Amino acid sequence: MGKTGEYSSSDALGLAELVRKKEAKPTELVDAAIERIERLNPTLNAVITPFFEQARKAAAGDLPRGPFTGVPFLLKDIGATLGGVRMTMGTAFLKDFVPDHDSELVSRLKRAGFIIVGKTSTPELGILPTTESRFLGRTRNPWNLDRTTGGSSGGAASAVAAGIVPAAHANDGGGSIRIPASCCGVFGLKPTRARNPLGPDLGDMFGGLIAEHAVTRSVRDSAAILDATAGPDIGDPYWAPPPARPFLQEVGADPGKLRMAFTASGVEGLQIHPDCTAAVKDAAKLCADLGHEVEEAALPVNRELIKQAFMVLWTAGCAWTIDGLALAARKTPSPDQFEPLTWALYEIGKKHSASTYLLSLTLLQKIARDLARATLKYDVWITPTLAEPPVPLGTFDSPPENPLHGYRRAETFVPFTPLCNITGQPAMSVPLFWNQEGLPVGTHFIGRFGDEATLFRLAAQLEAARPWAGRRPPVCA
Repeated sequence: MGKTGEYSSSDALGLAELVRKKEAKPTELVDAAIERIERLNPTLNAVITPFFEQARKAAAGDLPRGPFTGVPFLLKDIGATLGGVRMTMGTAFLKDFVPDHDSELVSRLKRAGFIIVGKTSTPELGILPTTESRFLGRTRNPWNLDRTTGGSSGGAASAVAAGIVPAAHANDGGGSIRIPASCCGVFGLKPTRARNPLGPDLGDMFGGLIAEHAVTRSVRDSAAILDATAGPDIGDPYWAPPPARPFLQEVGADPGKLRMAFTASGVEGLQIHPDCTAAVKDAAKLCADLGHEVEEAALPVNRELIKQAFMVLWTAGCAWTIDGLALAARKTPSPDQFEPLTWALYEIGKKHSASTYLLSLTLLQKIARDLARATLKYDVWITPTLAEPPVPLGTFDSPPENPLHGYRRAETFVPFTPLCNITGQPAMSVPLFWNQEGLPVGTHFIGRFGDEATLFRLAAQLEAARPWAGRRPPVCA
């Protein structure tokens, strides 16, 4: 296979360069991805819908000339539709649902030259911050097979961490890119609200909470993928401020002396695991050593108020999702087709009045404006990505007699990431820290609205100072 023997340690731009130089063929790269799926996936359960023959056929054909021509890629089994391929969204309710068209995001990924080799696992409807579902089973963390991958893009993060593909599609409604990036030791950036399109089927989701992008091994891959996919689609209700130049040009550019704040302790009423506190303090020191102005500050948020308003949007969104899927699949939903937590959220969501929903949306928009004003003096704010290192599988299971247990447990696990879904700000989880158990603990960097550029410049600087690509999880040994 020549240089493709280094397939699992290369990033996507590196593999594309091999193809451009004719040092590797797309068919060889696809075969390398398939080999790793066949060898590792029985252990990880990250890829739940493989389509190898279609990928081999595409690799042997006339591929678009883009930044990622010939590079294998995986789609999360929620959000990004692929015409003619089943999309389950982690629920048995959609076990036979096959969309008849590609989403705009998938079309752009294909035009960039990616070859899609399969779809990755997700919890039911992407609800929980762990990738475990009654229908698809448990996805395992390559660093410790008994621990969560995070969610809801846990299949994607597990596959990237294990070297199955260098990058994979992911999306984020409360942290679902950044949570698994933290748990699996990969890079995960949630872009600014509406940076990537949701069309042609949707304008926004859950009042603007949902963002589409990817998890990657390298910072430059994340920037280049965003360059390939960003920008409004026809009919979009709103879009993000255009960047001054391609995001890839920000990688390696001097970030200058940034003003940064960090929060290492929990918000009121919440404890942060010492490993997560240590990760933030370590990152703050690293940033100071790199010449940035760093100070500790309390994050100005009312956690209880946010929880209440977010719960309304999340439960109303669950009801909207199930009712919409019922129309698309031409089926009638019933409790036996969903997990206890999902159905409990659905029933709560159905009871909200229109005024309750709109008042909660207005409240979250007010919180977003207040937070933006309070943090104007900082270029970047640092927090833990999660309140704990990767927890054991089963932590978020909800028994029938207590169906909301998983959701309430999730609130203590992910107190920081939903803030940026509410505000629409870009944010990233960067893999700078591993604890004594050998588990990755990501650090969360929040940028100003529309300013992914600063985050990419900073992330590249951190990557150069504290490289993580050489760390390989035990499953790859």
